[in-house]
Amino acid sequence: MTNLPWQKSTHSESGSSCVYIATPAAGTVLLRESDDPDTILTTGPRQLAALIRTLGIGQRQNHSYD
Repeated sequence: MTNLPWQKSTHSESGSSCVYIATPAAGTVLLRESDDPDTILTTGPRQLAALIRTLGIGQRQNHSYD
């Protein structure tokens, strides 16, 4: 799986702890973290979208607009 076109998340900071994503086939999404690139999480686009929505809601709720 090292030959996949991994794309770095635009929300990852420079340095370590970057999240990478690859889509080797329709309906499959692979995720890995730069500190442990041999560990790969396999999921689907709907599941990933639900996770991103959930994380985004948590960020908005904890954000102070004062």
